[in-house]
Amino acid sequence: MTTYKKSGVDIKLADKFTEFLEKKSKAIGGFAGLLSIPETRGEYSMVASTDGVGTKLKLAFLLDRHDTIGIDLVAMCVNDLLCCGARPMIFLDYYATGRLDLARSKKVIEGILEGCRQGESVLLGGETAEMPGFYQPGEYDLAGFSVGIVKNSETLDGRRVRAGDVLIGLPSTGFHSNGFSLIRKVLGDKKLLEKYAARLLTPTKIYVKDVNKLRAALRKQGQDVLGLAHITGAGIPGNLPRVLPKHLGAVVTRDSWQVPAIMRELQKLGNIPEADMWDSFNMGIGMIAVVRPAAVKTALKTLKGSVVIGEVVKGKNEVFLK
Repeated sequence: MTTYKKSGVDIKLADKFTEFLEKKSKAIGGFAGLLSIPETRGEYSMVASTDGVGTKLKLAFLLDRHDTIGIDLVAMCVNDLLCCGARPMIFLDYYATGRLDLARSKKVIEGILEGCRQGESVLLGGETAEMPGFYQPGEYDLAGFSVGIVKNSETLDGRRVRAGDVLIGLPSTGFHSNGFSLIRKVLGDKKLLEKYAARLLTPTKIYVKDVNKLRAALRKQGQDVLGLAHITGAGIPGNLPRVLPKHLGAVVTRDSWQVPAIMRELQKLGNIPEADMWDSFNMGIGMIAVVRPAAVKTALKTLKGSVVIGEVVKGKNEVFLK
């Protein structure tokens, strides 16, 4: 039996560290940090998020494929920004390697530029660090920083969510950029990794256009999205409660959508417990929008492939899978 913790990742320990950080800074919380802009007299806030692509990089190194990893980097940052209701504006990257390989580096940056195009952001700058002896030959590290703006009256913070609201699931493009320590633990053999390479390296979906389209359609009816949850590490159970008030939870119906076949294949190969699957992967849902029941029809019509996956309920701030 293979679990995420056995592969080297302790989600519960990471949650405790996040709680510590949130206590230390009032600006930190949710999926991104907000800071009111004084010059706008409290009308707007700056929103910022930072992330990487985790050990998905190891797969890119092993298979020598670097053209999509930059899209993942942008996606992980701008998708978090969206969850606060923000409009992404600028992106910065940090690219560090032991020895600069021009051909490989160009592929990485081209991926970042494509991610910025999809994420409606400008690559404003960044840092390229060449550090001999610090990284293994052929390896590098990436970090991204997304900055945007939100009108305070349009901030998504979950406060308007109430029992009876509906959960709309937006499909993922696969594993996105989470759970790869577990994936590599199961598919440790290079030949096996190469077999699944195309599906494993599919870039993370960027939801900027989808979310903008959804909010515009709902506003025409006097409605809006009430909350957005980016489904990353810790899956739906760990991310959905972050956009719900403390006195509310959610019921998610597992058979309301098709879990990607590759995830079930991986589960079988590694004998991964069902609970670990839900705590490690997005299971086919990359973003969840919370809307009023009256907005469901418009939401489903607006976003191709979206599906009702559950509802908000009174009670403990957690997700109940049924």
